[in-house]
Amino acid sequence: MITIENSSKNSRDTWTAERVAQLKSGVNAGLSCAQIANEIGVSRNAVIGKINRLGLSRGRSPAAPRPCRGALIRRPQVLNQGLKLKALFASTPIAEDVVSTEPCSLLNLAPRNCRWPIGGVGTVDFTFCGNATVDGMSYCAGHVRMAYRGSERHQGAVAARHIRG
Repeated sequence: MITIENSSKNSRDTWTAERVAQLKSGVNAGLSCAQIANEIGVSRNAVIGKINRLGLSRGRSPAAPRPCRGALIRRPQVLNQGLKLKALFASTPIAEDVVSTEPCSLLNLAPRNCRWPIGGVGTVDFTFCGNATVDGMSYCAGHVRMAYRGSERHQGAVAARHIRG
């Protein structure tokens, strides 16, 4: 017949008053948990558990208090593309035919020129609009209105505002 030893008796015998005194002196000396465990003859995890149960500190300095930041500094609001479009839609009516005053080829296209293609791709008369662009956009105001149309409901509301006033 196999006899099973009572493990609770062994766990109570592990932490004798002498071992607890060794644990406390090791913690006060600033030894690591592994060093204390080797000295006492128990596992590192047993040392960590006993330190926690006794409420001992392992010599770590407490976290430094965070400095008070004072008043929050607000960053300037950056106008994103959606806000730019809303402002443009409110000020510019929808135009089906935009007049390009300065059409240009791909080679003559400058950074602030409208990139709306005019004519068939691969044909001799293919150019780009070339008008001045809206800040932060690739197109002029008229072509932005053509490129970024809202939903049907939104277009109806915009048209109703233009009719009323």
